[in-house]
Amino acid sequence: MSQRTEPRTTAATLNPAQARRSVGQTITLFIGKFGALIVLAVLVLIFSFLSPFFLTWGNIVQILNQSALAAIIACGLTLVLATNQFDLSIGNVASLAGVTVSYLLIQGFPIALAIVIATLVGVGSGLINSFLVTVVGVNALVATLGVGSLAIGVNYFISGGAAQPFASVAADFSLISVGNWLGVPRNVYFMVMIAALLWVVLNRTDLGRNMQAVGGNTEAARLAGVRVKGVTSAAFVVCGVCAAITGILLASVVGSGQPTGGDGFTLQAFAAAFLGTAVLREGQFHIVGTLVGVLTVSTGFNGLALTGVPSYVQFLFQGIVLIAAVSFSTVARKLTRAS
Repeated sequence: MSQRTEPRTTAATLNPAQARRSVGQTITLFIGKFGALIVLAVLVLIFSFLSPFFLTWGNIVQILNQSALAAIIACGLTLVLATNQFDLSIGNVASLAGVTVSYLLIQGFPIALAIVIATLVGVGSGLINSFLVTVVGVNALVATLGVGSLAIGVNYFISGGAAQPFASVAADFSLISVGNWLGVPRNVYFMVMIAALLWVVLNRTDLGRNMQAVGGNTEAARLAGVRVKGVTSAAFVVCGVCAAITGILLASVVGSGQPTGGDGFTLQAFAAAFLGTAVLREGQFHIVGTLVGVLTVSTGFNGLALTGVPSYVQFLFQGIVLIAAVSFSTVARKLTRAS
């Protein structure tokens, strides 16, 4: 007996509407997987043409140095985003941690103790965020926005809205971030170590796999025995600690705690994390992607500065990157789940 075979569906057998839809999906998925790398390559080509100083070793090191603190806070945010939550308090927490460590140094606290207490600021913010989201049931956007406002209030209570310079009493604290090791800025080493640690957590531990499971399908993860509340809380705490570390290192670089010093990291971290979903994985948050996203944003900032454009163009660039990254991330995830 001859076996009946079903006709194969090919591009030739599709009607024009189906063919256009198939091509559109293929292009969208391609951009969702390689979009950030394409953008980074295009930026490098454009700025290399516009400025002879762009691809010099000194400027490359400068881009890495500019990326370091943003990468630390963005990698922490990546864990929260991987659980399908948000944290809008990270910039305010970074500012508060920087002011806290500087204020404590001015009061005569030992450097190590001041750093520990400032890091606990991040732990506390993460615990409050997780409590509001997982126990009280407040929407993450609202909860973290409120916690960020609380951080601003505490910040201004401590600082009075003024910078907290510590150089006269704790000059050694600046040595944590200022200077180079083997020609590479110290903050770059901190970035690499923290990113590597979080990559291991997210990809090689049960906690990280559970975070991704919760982000993929919360109910399915719960039915599989995952402690959703505990996993989500861990992500918020790690995110808070990374924000605090960013603020501490920023204070070390600047030489003082700035009441609004870390606020700008919020938008930059979100832009980098969402842009990173268009790196090798369609619409998924992961550490390597976030690092590429940070480098892309920093490369854009650096190149625009070298070409002498007004500062507002940098904000336009960052906004366009964020909107485009979120759009393609959302579409890519929908198409991936549908396929």
